[in-house]
Amino acid sequence: MPKKTIILGVTGSIAAIKAENLVKRLKGIGRVIVVMTEAAREFVSPERLVKVSGNRVVTGLFERYRKEKTCLPAGRETVEHISLAEEANLLLIAPATANIMAKLVNGIADDMLSTLVLATQAPILIAPAMNTDMWENAIIQENVTKLKARGYGFVGPVYGRLASGRMGKGRLAPLGRIVKESEKILKEKKELIKKRILITAGPTQEPLDPVRFISNRSTGRMGYALVQAALSRGAEVTLISGPTQLLPPSGAEVINVQTAKEMRREVLRNFKKADVFISCAAVADYRPKKREKKKIKGERNFTLELERNPDILKEVSKKKGKRILVGFALETENLIKNAKAKL
Repeated sequence: MPKKTIILGVTGSIAAIKAENLVKRLKGIGRVIVVMTEAAREFVSPERLVKVSGNRVVTGLFERYRKEKTCLPAGRETVEHISLAEEANLLLIAPATANIMAKLVNGIADDMLSTLVLATQAPILIAPAMNTDMWENAIIQENVTKLKARGYGFVGPVYGRLASGRMGKGRLAPLGRIVKESEKILKEKKELIKKRILITAGPTQEPLDPVRFISNRSTGRMGYALVQAALSRGAEVTLISGPTQLLPPSGAEVINVQTAKEMRREVLRNFKKADVFISCAAVADYRPKKREKKKIKGERNFTLELERNPDILKEVSKKKGKRILVGFALETENLIKNAKAKL
């Protein structure tokens, strides 16, 4: 693999004492430039990381200009957070503290590392390390969920002995695992650049009255994962999503719908410009024939009459042309037979 540039962000976790060994291992897969937060310097010396990396170690936004005793230059190529952002093939933050993750979620850029994250187009991999109670805190877990939805990769933390002496989850992932995941990202091919992919995900909801609807158990997770996979390979992605509890994937155009008829309308509107259509949504086969304007009272039995919803995949398959179409068949019996019939 040609040498790639890895920006290693080191933050103020006690696991920062492993940064020297991590740099040594990362040098086997690329050129390493270390960016340290102020707190990280309490655990590891920048001079040691310069020695093992063979490159400069950046510790502050204005450090370089102070050393050179110059004013901020006007030239774009000399603005360090921009030049580093453009050099990076991967931005790895290891160890990552709760503090840096909170900054990333909220777009705070008050030091070199957090500023660099906002400026780079490179993939970002986060290796958290912290106390178990902190890792399990609801705020931390919410931040992790948001970062994953934006396409940030995570490796660890793992269960093991922590700095406090306790056993629990929060220990920095093994260095070999971090390097392996970094190498995997660096080897990812961008074979879908300039390809336009249309993906549907999640359930549809078919209203009975103003407060009730018919739906299914789909969470939308598979469709959203397909969106992230396509984005990571360079594709332009449009996601048409039924109601889910998932955060919209960063980098994709997201169109929210509720019913099968709404999903059909948006699929037909976007299908013409797509190279690939992945029909991952769990579209309801039926909808109530009549939608009541008022809430149906539970005082009597009633018969619910249903009518067929449009078969979106079948309809667009007649206009396939050179496009690739992908469908799914969720079955409770005769899986292969029914899937082949659908195909």
